[in-house]
Amino acid sequence: MTIEQHIEELRAELNNACDAAERRQIERELELARAELAVQRAEQVGAIEAEPPF
Repeated sequence: MTIEQHIEELRAELNNACDAAERRQIERELELARAELAVQRAEQVGAIEAEPPF
């Protein structure tokens, strides 16, 4: 599964979540997935390096 697919699934889960605690957990997971996607895109365009600085 790609990160984009994972984000779409989390969005769908969030739309169907009834419990407030479940919504918060899904929102956190969605935020992390979006951050991971941003990192992947930055690595692709060379805006950041994936290697440690040492």
